[in-house]
Amino acid sequence: MTLSGLFRLWLKLDSSARFLILTAPVTLFLVLFFVVPLLSILVVSFWRTDSYQLIVDWNVNNYREVLTEPSYRTFMIRSLVSALVVSAVCVALAWPIAYFVIRYGGRYKLLMVLGLAVPFLTGIVLRVIALQGVLGPIGLLNLSLMKLGLDPLQSLMYTKTATVVGLIYLYLPFVTTAIYLSLLNFDFKLLDAAKVFGAGNVRAFWEITWPLNWVGTVIGFALTFVPSLAAAITPRFLGGANGTLFGLAMGSQFSATGTWSLGAAMGVVLFFVAAIVLFAISRMVDIKRSGFTGVGSRD
Repeated sequence: MTLSGLFRLWLKLDSSARFLILTAPVTLFLVLFFVVPLLSILVVSFWRTDSYQLIVDWNVNNYREVLTEPSYRTFMIRSLVSALVVSAVCVALAWPIAYFVIRYGGRYKLLMVLGLAVPFLTGIVLRVIALQGVLGPIGLLNLSLMKLGLDPLQSLMYTKTATVVGLIYLYLPFVTTAIYLSLLNFDFKLLDAAKVFGAGNVRAFWEITWPLNWVGTVIGFALTFVPSLAAAITPRFLGGANGTLFGLAMGSQFSATGTWSLGAAMGVVLFFVAAIVLFAISRMVDIKRSGFTGVGSRD
């Protein structure tokens, strides 16, 4: 069939058929490389592992161990608290950065946003190792303190604090970009109108800017919370023995110990914990007062 014949056939199709054809490749890709792997992890979590071999023996012992073993509960609570702290700090830092770029970036706004992507030109391992050179016992921070005549910080590296700092450094660009894209379509004339009616800068922000860009904030929060909850590389290089998180313990099941079925069960539990937290946060969003205003800023 010729190209013109295909084009005529395409015109004869209704909108539903066109939609199915256009979305079929994406749907197939998601099913093969997202849904199927998740289902396989779910299935394996009900099996058992013996001498690095998966054995089809349907049981819930893996889940019982994950939920009752005190160390796994400690890792989960520690991961959950760390992820919430990292996400909240990233949102608090990203808002003024994104707001400044939108309001005062002018013709350099795009350049500033692209600057946020500079750290991604290197791999995550290299970026985390670079932080060791900043936070380490003889790192840049301690050398600067000693130059000022102050005592070096002995308890910064290989701690939970170092892990949190590392995660903030890794995921702050994601949150900033999400909030920036939300503010990009925000009409700042609404703030001018609010000030005309007597609202101060703080009140105008909390009652207009924040609610109308709440969705962007939630998206940025989710983009930070999920990977922080499952973080494995950052706590391995920065957290030390007392900074083990749930993601690192889960990763060891697939490498050091070879207990793949237990690791799969840990992954399923981690997935549901993340889903529950994100669902609870999404319930806080007032759809009637959130989203885009539909008018681009001309400032």
